[in-house]
Amino acid sequence: MYFLFITNNDSLDWKEYGVEHEVKTVINNKHLTNGSIILFHNDAKYTPQALPTILDELKKQGYKIVPISELIIRDDYYMDHTGKQIKNSK
Repeated sequence: MYFLFITNNDSLDWKEYGVEHEVKTVINNKHLTNGSIILFHNDAKYTPQALPTILDELKKQGYKIVPISELIIRDDYYMDHTGKQIKNSK
């Protein structure tokens, strides 16, 4: 399984509801799946405390943490304005 940080799963960390809320928001997100990209903000107050728990739980669920470069298909694909990878038609 693959997992990454930035888009189809918003941590809502910017709302500053606390560590437990941030963890539950990510782990229980209905869009969490292979290739998920979770959005975190650099200046979010609780993310540094929440992230170790989030990563541990995702690993327990079988997800593998990888750089986004491993998720991007470069050969014979293009990315549309939403970030979806689409196979070039011949």
